[in-house]
Amino acid sequence: MGIVDKLKLNIQNAFNKLGQNVDLNDIVIEHSRDKTHGDYATNAAMKLCRLFGKAPRDVATLLINELDMSEIEKVEIAGPGFINFFMKNDSLQSIVKTVVEKGDEYGKQARNHIKFNVEFVSANPTGLLHVGTARGAAYGDSLCRILDFAGYDVTREYYINDAGVQITHLGESIEARYRELMGLPFTLPEDGYHGEDVIEVAKQIYKEYGPQLLEKEDRLEVFKQRGMEIELERIKDHLKTFGVTFDVFSSEKAIRGNSAIEKEIEFLKPHTYVQDGATFLKTTDYLDDKDRVIIKSDGDYTYYMPDIVYHVNKMSRGFDQLIDVLGADHHGYINRMKSALMMHGYKPEVLEIELIQMVRFIKNGQEFKASKRAGDAITLHEICEEVGVDAMRYFFAMRAQSGHLDFDMDLAKEQSSNNPVYYAQYAHARLCSILESAKDIALDLDASKLSKNSEMDLLKHLANFPNVVLDAAKDRAPYKITNYIHDLAELVHAFYTECRVIDRDNLEVSGSRLALCKACKQVMKNALYLIGVSAPTHM
Repeated sequence: MGIVDKLKLNIQNAFNKLGQNVDLNDIVIEHSRDKTHGDYATNAAMKLCRLFGKAPRDVATLLINELDMSEIEKVEIAGPGFINFFMKNDSLQSIVKTVVEKGDEYGKQARNHIKFNVEFVSANPTGLLHVGTARGAAYGDSLCRILDFAGYDVTREYYINDAGVQITHLGESIEARYRELMGLPFTLPEDGYHGEDVIEVAKQIYKEYGPQLLEKEDRLEVFKQRGMEIELERIKDHLKTFGVTFDVFSSEKAIRGNSAIEKEIEFLKPHTYVQDGATFLKTTDYLDDKDRVIIKSDGDYTYYMPDIVYHVNKMSRGFDQLIDVLGADHHGYINRMKSALMMHGYKPEVLEIELIQMVRFIKNGQEFKASKRAGDAITLHEICEEVGVDAMRYFFAMRAQSGHLDFDMDLAKEQSSNNPVYYAQYAHARLCSILESAKDIALDLDASKLSKNSEMDLLKHLANFPNVVLDAAKDRAPYKITNYIHDLAELVHAFYTECRVIDRDNLEVSGSRLALCKACKQVMKNALYLIGVSAPTHM
């Protein structure tokens, strides 16, 4: 159990002794920014003074009198009722052994058996992934890693839009290129896909089927199905390179099968009405600002209809929480889908939709844009090759997904402290180098000789890692992990500057400092893993 958790439990026990049963979640422990205010602080006396009908400072005094002081040097009441804790050195030092013994598991929470389904990327399988999908892929994967680390059961899901008109356009585009390969007249459809990748797909299908495919009446279905399969496999390969994998691939075509849409329409019938030949769903009875069409006047379904079936399908698989990671243009989608689920008796909060804002890629001070249909799109794979997967993943994790992002490609490639991913990875590599140089010196996992300010700051930061993981999971905020990583790197560099780590004339102190290096290296590795970034041993 970490220092913060111990403090929370200590305060909870103090409340219990005073006859008040308080939930641990109501007790917040924060790091003190000013060392004169101690190591940690809580506002519990202010927040819960109503339970006693007393002033916060009076409640703080009552709590302090009931605290277990075995790991606390002293306690002070500050301001309107804050309680500041000054921890004993050995209490802080104990975190080193905890980190080293737990290793890759440090920061992980016990499994809580709450099941999350996180759907992200879900790009149409009509071509290679372009850079516009990169941010959602990085965010979705980092979120899944963090949720898993925080104790949740996480399923990563990709929804394949394989039943719409865009797949028909893909098939038509491949057939045109197929005819071109055979030296036959061809016309690329105006709404088709004109990229080089379509030519490559046509070549692969030609190898598999030969010229006789053009003689088949169902050739368009072959071009559609096989083309989509090839494109999806390429998408999977490029995502894997980006550090992103999925547990489940769900097909829109399969969702539409087995009369699932018709059954859903029948279920929703009490919530519908017909106007001007179209069928509307009465979503305004719930959260929406206007009713939504589910069947157009020509009898075709809107895209909203199979999406309802898909979300109901996900809930039927036993998930407690659904998270959809979508583009910023889906804002109006949120309440209409929540409303549809509410018609099935689900609470609105069972579905969360995280909207990903646009990214501008900047190179040589200039923004560049591209069109997927025109075939000049800059692909995810190309960007990864140019700036590296680690830089891509780190830069995308650095900012809240709800804000626009300018991705400076030149900075991402720069090998200096100005580049935040280089700064963090260099700290890890420096720690590895120190430990390798001093591998003959025995580690003092009790860290009993640590006392300098830079050492104490590092100990407190390491102790806080599990709480940062929980906060990042609760707020769906990978940027909290990169903030932690940056601060850890800064503290490591400050420690290295202030302290002589390898001192063969003082092996006891060196043993403690090397143990601290080992703990810092481990936590840096764990934190970088959560955002899909490697922890190099050499730079």
